[in-house]
Amino acid sequence: MRLATIRVGDTTRAVRLDDDAAIELGAADLVEVLRRPDWRTSAREADGPSHPLDTLDYAPLVLAPEKIFCVGLNYRSHILEMGRTLPEHPTLFAKFSRALIGAYDDIVLPAASQEMDWEAELAVVIGAPVRNASPDEARAAIGGYTVLNDVTARDWQYRTLQWLQGKTFEATTPIGPWLVTDDAGDTDGGASAGGAELSCELDGETVQRADIGDLVFGPAELVSYISQIVTLMPGDVIATGTPGGVGHAREPARYLADGSVLTTRIAGIGECRNICRQEVR
Repeated sequence: MRLATIRVGDTTRAVRLDDDAAIELGAADLVEVLRRPDWRTSAREADGPSHPLDTLDYAPLVLAPEKIFCVGLNYRSHILEMGRTLPEHPTLFAKFSRALIGAYDDIVLPAASQEMDWEAELAVVIGAPVRNASPDEARAAIGGYTVLNDVTARDWQYRTLQWLQGKTFEATTPIGPWLVTDDAGDTDGGASAGGAELSCELDGETVQRADIGDLVFGPAELVSYISQIVTLMPGDVIATGTPGGVGHAREPARYLADGSVLTTRIAGIGECRNICRQEVR
């Protein structure tokens, strides 16, 4: 099952994406849907107003999640690329909801940064409250998987030892276009996307490509770990990290520019395609 949040005029609607149409779920966005105890059944059985698939305007998948956790240094290839050793524990940082944009919206390149970089990622969306979870409980709490690009201001990220300031510039983080609610993406339990390919293209050139199985800490392991810190709630997002191939690690370094087309894709899950636009103050 695929679920999304779309724009309809000056409002938004949560929808189920069938083969021939998008069916409204009776909610303003996907977070509202995921907060229903029976959301899987109600979403599957919904029979609301429909929209042609070729007319959909995808909003950010989750409009106002309570929390967005991101994981740094979680692909073996990326860790080695950055000259680091494999971590014993996940490296966590946060992002705020104003950073999120839709799967086909423009990425804003902030005037304050000259080093905007790409980071293709698998994202986990929580589907049930979970706290102090075992791996099995964590896996059961996952609502599904989607595509995210953690576009990063490197010149701000490395101003201090804390990464937050480079990671949450407004309107920089595409997410979507939809949530895949089956097992795709769960590398912890040997599920179908253990061999799924994640890739990123810049102006048609492949700059990142990796198997999701290269994750050091998989989705259920991350949910379990983070749930020791705080209760994860429906609609919360965990961006699981990026593989090698980022622009900052290249020689010479390479960054996004006005007009750059960034395509982020995960086989079996979906694709974001965003044009970068320079902020004009």
